[in-house]
Amino acid sequence: MRIAFVSSEVFPYAKAGGLGDVSGALPKALQKLGHSVKVFIPKYSAINFEGIHLEYSSEIGEMPIRVAGQVHNTRVFKSMMADSRVEIYFVDCPWYFERWGHDGKPLIYTDHADEDERFIHFTKSVIEALQRLQWAPDVINVNDWPTALLPLMIKDNYNWDRFYDRVATVISIHNIGYQGRFPKETLGKAELRKDLFFDNSPIEVWGSVCFLKAGLMYADAINTVSPTYAMEITTSEYGEGLEGVLHYRINDFWGILNGVDYSVWNTDKDELIPYAYTKEDLSGKYENKKYLLSKTGQPYHPNVPLIGIISRLVSQKGFDLIADSINDLMKFNAQWVILGSGEYKYEELFRYLAQTYPEKVSFLNAKDERAAHLIEAASDIFLMPSKYEPCGLNQIYSLKYGTVPVVRRTGGLADTVVDWDESRHHGSFAGNGFSFYDYTGQALVSSLERALKCYHQKSVWSQIIYNGMIQNYSWKQSARHYEKMYEHAIMKRRG
Repeated sequence: MRIAFVSSEVFPYAKAGGLGDVSGALPKALQKLGHSVKVFIPKYSAINFEGIHLEYSSEIGEMPIRVAGQVHNTRVFKSMMADSRVEIYFVDCPWYFERWGHDGKPLIYTDHADEDERFIHFTKSVIEALQRLQWAPDVINVNDWPTALLPLMIKDNYNWDRFYDRVATVISIHNIGYQGRFPKETLGKAELRKDLFFDNSPIEVWGSVCFLKAGLMYADAINTVSPTYAMEITTSEYGEGLEGVLHYRINDFWGILNGVDYSVWNTDKDELIPYAYTKEDLSGKYENKKYLLSKTGQPYHPNVPLIGIISRLVSQKGFDLIADSINDLMKFNAQWVILGSGEYKYEELFRYLAQTYPEKVSFLNAKDERAAHLIEAASDIFLMPSKYEPCGLNQIYSLKYGTVPVVRRTGGLADTVVDWDESRHHGSFAGNGFSFYDYTGQALVSSLERALKCYHQKSVWSQIIYNGMIQNYSWKQSARHYEKMYEHAIMKRRG
């Protein structure tokens, strides 16, 4: 089938979170299954095109795209995604996509007043680029709120064009907490009919125009990134006000666990770590631990576990639990390395800990892909106590890297991490990590304490590591589920 994949992030070009990883890997997996795939992304100033062959798309030419009553001449450049035959198209409109923050760094997302216009422009550009290419997809897969207006637009704004009559749409929810809510004036900017907006209408949430709700109501199928998260967001606790919409669309709602690109995350081929290793020979892992600690200035102790954290430093990721229980956590005989940025109070907490316990704690306040790979490879334990986690990828990377995850049992964490003690009690000994249910600091401390006790039982620890490293969460398996969902959407669209 023909698949257009539309995303505001695609690794390695532009990435703010897990969406970028998915968008960089899933299209390649679909192409390997025999499908024709084209990917669309804005041409941000944040993208480094060094070493990338970029070609102006003369088939598309210059497009006059009207947003908020203003016409912006827009061009499209194309390239091939690495190690694939997947074409990727970069929508070029400097007015909207060349943006910088107060620190002078280029931005993907902004807090600017025209954030709605930026992604209205991108969505309309994709629709009109496909028209000009005369490449009618069987299905268009949009992702999260930035592209969520597309299903509505092709069924309303562009319903005059028979080109889209048989094109199905799918929306993927990577985090239902980000919904793209804007004032009523956004209707006019997007040239949406005013009669679409009223209390509890398909595009309205609490008096705002909600991009994500529009996508959920008008797409032919919906999916999210793990089976457990799919169940969770149909509840008031996790649904963020959209649980009713998901109940309404339940027959078209799928939960497909994200995969991992093992060509990027592979311990014996990873070019971002100094020492390769395998599940049969972990000696390289311990050399990576020595190397990382030498870089952070922490002493190496062969019998002291290293706990890694790689995350956005926000409460959703469980950092309120860490902050509440930090005194108990610091009593453990363990070393810590934290990589991330986010809320100021958590950045300050880790700066304080690194200054107070320089031999025990290291904090790198950044987004650094090389450092992320090294921390995964060097750590003994990976801590991920999220309040909610749609899928999570770092715990899956950790399993493959022989780094035992300690997680809260929610979303994709519940679908991928099997608690060692629970499995042992059931006689399977298939556990690959440690988990806890209650969202409390006490539960976090207790779960980490169980992990640390097992760490000193070398035969047990070796079994837990092995159980994790043999897991296979490749995209090939997930892509086959996407195929089935796409077929469902196509049948629904074509009656």
